[in-house]
Amino acid sequence: MLYSLILVLGVMAVTQWRAGVREAQAVRDNPPANEIIEVDGVPVHYKVMGSGPDLVLIHGASGNLNDFTLGFTDRLTDRYRLILFDRPGLGWTGRLPGYGGAWNNTEETPLEQAGLLQKAADQIGVKNPIVLGHSFGGIVALAWGLSRPEDTAALVLVSAVAEPWPGELGWTYTVNGSTLGGALFVPLITAFVPQSYVSSSIESIFAPQEAPEGYADHIGVGLTLRRESTRANAQQVNALRPHVVEMRKSYGTLEMPIEAIHGDADTIVPLEIHAEVLMGDVPNGNLTVLPGEGHMPQHTSPEKVVTAIDRAAARAGLR
Repeated sequence: MLYSLILVLGVMAVTQWRAGVREAQAVRDNPPANEIIEVDGVPVHYKVMGSGPDLVLIHGASGNLNDFTLGFTDRLTDRYRLILFDRPGLGWTGRLPGYGGAWNNTEETPLEQAGLLQKAADQIGVKNPIVLGHSFGGIVALAWGLSRPEDTAALVLVSAVAEPWPGELGWTYTVNGSTLGGALFVPLITAFVPQSYVSSSIESIFAPQEAPEGYADHIGVGLTLRRESTRANAQQVNALRPHVVEMRKSYGTLEMPIEAIHGDADTIVPLEIHAEVLMGDVPNGNLTVLPGEGHMPQHTSPEKVVTAIDRAAARAGLR
């Protein structure tokens, strides 16, 4: 019994040490290259590019603001001022007070995330923005519109989570988002997950298209694999559905133009569950369906996403 206890404690110690080493390497490889401001004591990482009407970009799960800067933002900077944020717990933005720590199992709601980013946007001087959200960022964009309807010019929802979905999420979200899983299993992921698993995950997210060359290095996958970021991501995704159910009750009040663009081959956030249903819930929605496209059109069909943004701007009277 004593030997078993010593062995378990030894494995835990080695795991935490190796996780710390890999996190330190990720930080060295992916330092914050942009600006960090404090909002109610929370560091918020953001990047501003270009000039023109304000366009806020909000990334999805397991990501950071660099998910937009690989061949996408340079298509927009000639006519928009882009404001890119890391969401709470991801990239270089911290978690909201009361949500961090190894034994925490609570999550920042979409409305809380939008609130933090809105306060950061206020400090930057953002006015009446178009707000674009990809994947999980889509529900945060919807929360932005719901909480500031008079100061949101339009929404652009790219492969966006928007509606309640049937069934359960994968076991990894359930385990990593739990108290014990967050404290005991997440460090194992940080310490030992192989590159082959990371590559396979990226392939599944982009399928049936392929990820751009250098994608993993560009977004800094190691940042997402840090213990705190892995916990934050799992907790936010695992607890999301009830918040979507509640938010949906107010979708009919969203009177600003809403442009949704979604691939019909998206298996991560299926078109028929999210964007198609959303069009019946909002008064001013327009849906662009991309035949054969998967979950990442900002990379695989960027010109079509740009067209949706321009259309949103025109509908909002900004162009």
